[in-house]
Amino acid sequence: MLSVVIFLPLAVALGLYAVPRPGARAVAWTWIAACAIDLALVVAMWIGHGTGGGISYETNVRWIPSVRAGYHIGVDGLSLPLLALTSLLFLACAVYSLRQERQVRAFAALFLFLQTVSLGLFAALDLLLFFVFFDLSIVGMYFVIAGWGHGDRMRSALKFFLYTFLGSLILLLGFIGLYLGAEPHTFDMVELTRTPPLAGSAGLAGLVLLAIGVGLAIKTPTVPFHTWLPPAHTDAPAAGSAILAGILLKMGAYGFVRIAMPMLPDAWRRYAWVVIVVGVISVLYGALVAYAQEDLKRLIAYTSVNHMGYIVLALGAAGAAGDQAARRLAVTGAVTQMVSHGLITGALFLLAGVLYGRAGTYDMGRFGGLAGRAPVYSALVAVGAFASLGLPGFSGFIAEFQIFTGVIGSGGTGLAVAGALAIVGILITAALFLRLLHRAVLGPPGELTARVTDVHRSELGAIVPLLLLAVVIGIAPRFLLDVIEPFSATVVSLVAR
Repeated sequence: MLSVVIFLPLAVALGLYAVPRPGARAVAWTWIAACAIDLALVVAMWIGHGTGGGISYETNVRWIPSVRAGYHIGVDGLSLPLLALTSLLFLACAVYSLRQERQVRAFAALFLFLQTVSLGLFAALDLLLFFVFFDLSIVGMYFVIAGWGHGDRMRSALKFFLYTFLGSLILLLGFIGLYLGAEPHTFDMVELTRTPPLAGSAGLAGLVLLAIGVGLAIKTPTVPFHTWLPPAHTDAPAAGSAILAGILLKMGAYGFVRIAMPMLPDAWRRYAWVVIVVGVISVLYGALVAYAQEDLKRLIAYTSVNHMGYIVLALGAAGAAGDQAARRLAVTGAVTQMVSHGLITGALFLLAGVLYGRAGTYDMGRFGGLAGRAPVYSALVAVGAFASLGLPGFSGFIAEFQIFTGVIGSGGTGLAVAGALAIVGILITAALFLRLLHRAVLGPPGELTARVTDVHRSELGAIVPLLLLAVVIGIAPRFLLDVIEPFSATVVSLVAR
């Protein structure tokens, strides 16, 4: 079933080109149907997996026997929530794009290709297979930005490609280091996790962790490897920005949990404080720079740096010495934050796209009084803003509460200070979103307010489910946490070896 989930979108994308000149509406509804079926299959897998630990729906087929690389896939408490997030967010983007008029078939095919790549990466249990999907995601998003973006889209697409492709090459060096350090040599993640390579060579393990860390940090992104992100988001189409923030950024954080922590446990513990410091800097820098933005999309992009910083902080704390229960809670919070950020930021980027579609700009200073002109749209913006700043009742609160409790509860003055500094990031995030609401939603009408009409049904159908699920997780998170927690306990025990 897992292979069907992964490759169904790609098969539909190829099928779109098997039909000569299909109508735009037919393409759009085929895209939506494919995404809906894929989501239904992931939900069925979720039910079948249950709340136990371990890997399910596993497939292991020989691929390149000479280097012991295989088509090895499976799901567990880390990958399953991200598979569900991927399927849901791609479905939301398909519904949102119902009004897309330019090159609809190519647009749908690219997104279906990206869906297969994303699902494949989150299910991969072989480093070489992971790398193939990791690289293909860069190619797909490059064409989305270059083909359907706006502004200086070609320059932004090129910067995105070159920067992230460089990161993938550095990552490949790290994977080769893991392969060469394993006895016997293998790219299989399960074997590398069971018997960590380079266990007796601290210097080499540190270099391999550096290569993997830099490669994944560029994708995450963390400071100072984040500079490709704002222009890519600003010039990408709304659906592209939603996938870039909601799914592609998670590939880096996912790699830290899936690869770096369990396969290089000694090195991760040794350099845990480097990871913690990078996380705190990303939290504060992302929030402060977001506060200074006049462009709505750049503001949301920098909040992504802030929110991904919380994840990095939590994963670093999980490698520091301290209370094991607290470290498990930090990892659970980090994975929950991946899901929460995908839902909320995906919705916010789609909302920003609504504004650009009406007025052709993201400049917050040219809007005002939107609540009177577009009340439903304004209500959705308010819900998205409060969800993003971590207000109780939303998924962001559940994630950040677990992260802060886990970080501070791990013990030690240093972690307490790191957690306290990161909490300041929430205050800054609250200030910047309240400023956004004050400038764009409330107050006197701006010069472009008259151009803004309320949300269409397709926009409503895309955005509301994302925000609704953020509320469901914020109120009743057990269905998600019960899946994540067994995996978190496993990761912490692997890092502690």
